[in-house]
Amino acid sequence: MAHEQVLIVEDDEHLRQLLALYLKDNGYKVGEAGNGEAALKLVEEKEWDLVFLDYMLPDHNGLALLKRFAAIDSELPIIFMTAHSTVDNAVQAMKAGAFDYVTKPLEFETIIPRTEKALELTALRRELRRIGSDLKKRYGYASIVGVGPPMDRVLETMKTVAQSEAETIMLLGESGVGKNLIAQAIHYNSRRANRPFMTVTCTALPENLLESELFGHEKGAFTDARQAKKGLCELADGGSLFLDEIGDMPLGLQAKLLRFLEDRTFRRIGSTGDIQVNVRVIAATNKDLKQAMVAKEFREDLFYRLNVIEIAIPCVRERPNDIPLLAMHFVKHFNHRFRKNVLGIDRTVLDAMSSYQWPGNVREMRNMVERAMILSRNEYLGLEDFHQDLRGTAAVQVASGEHYTLPGEGINLEDHEKDLIRQALENARGNQSKAANLLGISRNQLIYRLKKFDLG
Repeated sequence: MAHEQVLIVEDDEHLRQLLALYLKDNGYKVGEAGNGEAALKLVEEKEWDLVFLDYMLPDHNGLALLKRFAAIDSELPIIFMTAHSTVDNAVQAMKAGAFDYVTKPLEFETIIPRTEKALELTALRRELRRIGSDLKKRYGYASIVGVGPPMDRVLETMKTVAQSEAETIMLLGESGVGKNLIAQAIHYNSRRANRPFMTVTCTALPENLLESELFGHEKGAFTDARQAKKGLCELADGGSLFLDEIGDMPLGLQAKLLRFLEDRTFRRIGSTGDIQVNVRVIAATNKDLKQAMVAKEFREDLFYRLNVIEIAIPCVRERPNDIPLLAMHFVKHFNHRFRKNVLGIDRTVLDAMSSYQWPGNVREMRNMVERAMILSRNEYLGLEDFHQDLRGTAAVQVASGEHYTLPGEGINLEDHEKDLIRQALENARGNQSKAANLLGISRNQLIYRLKKFDLG
């Protein structure tokens, strides 16, 4: 049984009641209005799924009323009701955005199929709106965790760029800093948010397949091209195209990408016709493209065409104040995902995190916290829940008896770890269990390290 709400706007009371009764008999909830003002009030007061609208009303022209309805609810489908003599007016209304029209006298056997089609459109539009709302929430600026000048600058630039007409943006940063997240935040907080966000990773495919992925191909363009295919540039029309790891794009394809960036025009493989699209291109790389240019691995003209607006994303070790915020952000995320109730993270873990180098950046922290959340049965995550790399950093702090401050020139972690293991064994007079306790690790973990460093 249907529960959709249909509004009938018709000044002929007999016809209005007859249509209302017919729709109610078919399971629909029905509202009625005998003039334009009453209809406007009803549309303002509640959400309707469909409107049957008479073209000629005593106080309003149907076409003008359509535009006012659209201003209130742009997703509301309208079916016009018009006499045979005014079909041209209904066609005008269709051009103005009406979903369909029916002529009077009404053929009631056609009403329900038309109603069902219109309501399918309503459901689709609302589902798209819900998905769009979820994406905006997921990729809102609140999803970018950070305090202090480094991330403040990133956020300020993101907000400015998102609302601008900028067509090309370059994201720079080490692997794992969140370039994909920032690209999506720019897209879903822009006027392009309701259009596609398409991603292509430039390292994932060989050159010929990558070209097809970007620009598409015609049927028969190459051996396996059994049918025509739209590329991501075409599918992203009106939205954003994210080119991840642009620094690894083959040189031959770089020239074709440059031509596309010049006027947003391309050809499918095997075609002679140009296709033009309106696409914002967001490129990202963890490489030093200037060095790549010197090495003739990246085109200089493409670099300057891409590097219109540059956003440099700092790595985690450059954001020490963000480390506990990021860690707790992931605890909250995985609490929800795994239906757990972890309250926090031990101070010893946070201290170790502050000293750890985070070569994998935010991605590594997310994975590390996820693993700890899966394994832990405690209210607070402890060192025993985390990967041995983090426990090794903690061991440096334990053995020194204080928080270890990393020197600017860095350290050789393996050398420090070997030295600490030797000291622990000396202090424990060779007792492996006691040595493991001094290092804050298990005996099996100590044995693993003894074999690893050939200290047996």
